[in-house]
Amino acid sequence: MDQRIINLYDEYTHQPLSRNEFLRRLALLAGSTAAAMAVLPLLEVNYAHAGVTDAGELFTERISYPGINGDMQAYVARPKEEKPYAAVVVIHENRGLNTHIEDVTRRAAKAGYLAIAPNALSPLGGTPENEDEARAKFQQLKAEDSLQNFIKVFDYLPGRKDFNGKAGCVGFCWGGAMSNNLAVHVPSLKAAVPFYGRQPAAEEVSKIKAAIQLHYGGLDERVNAGIPAYEEALKKNNITYELYVYDGAQHAFHNDTAPTRYNEPAAKLAWQRTIEFFDKYLK
Repeated sequence: MDQRIINLYDEYTHQPLSRNEFLRRLALLAGSTAAAMAVLPLLEVNYAHAGVTDAGELFTERISYPGINGDMQAYVARPKEEKPYAAVVVIHENRGLNTHIEDVTRRAAKAGYLAIAPNALSPLGGTPENEDEARAKFQQLKAEDSLQNFIKVFDYLPGRKDFNGKAGCVGFCWGGAMSNNLAVHVPSLKAAVPFYGRQPAAEEVSKIKAAIQLHYGGLDERVNAGIPAYEEALKKNNITYELYVYDGAQHAFHNDTAPTRYNEPAAKLAWQRTIEFFDKYLK
């Protein structure tokens, strides 16, 4: 697919670009309105494409914990055996907690972790089924409130009998940026794995105590522009980190519900590296 079309979709999903304007510009790139309508299903997320991780061997539940502006809802998965596990906080994209992220949460649980996925949209009534509505709700969130609501999951975890005291996080896109921010603001965090997430300010990197593993798509120019300054700051402050750029991969390459951006080889390799990283720093 024409990279300009994928870049336009990226702009649409990350900038305040109306659907009408997106479709108008898509028609120009595709050559006609009919061609644009044919391309659209290849661009938009479709949860029918998701690989579904069986929950049969897992313990799962939905919980709530106190946020700063109401209760935060979260999905939890772990192995069935009731014993203490290291925790992995799974952080969604700018669509809220959906079936894809719940699937990723179960993948972390299958790897032997207490996985918990909070929903940033909890204060606004949860995640709408319509993705345009979900992204619009993100415009209503205050960044500092969202950060504090995710920090508070680390206050909630010690009250669980199935938590062993060690915690990491993994996030995607919006959640990748949140993972970076949690690394800055949660000193007890042992490992953070941001996927194609916006980087923290260089002057904040000195606060990081966690080990960092970074994953980027080689074609993701928007997010990748921040890599050099972040890497320089990580080196300057002697932060333990790994950085991987996957050639030919788009933004959101790990999301198997995004048909034109999902890159199966890159996604599987990045997830393998993620679990190996958690095994090294959390177990």
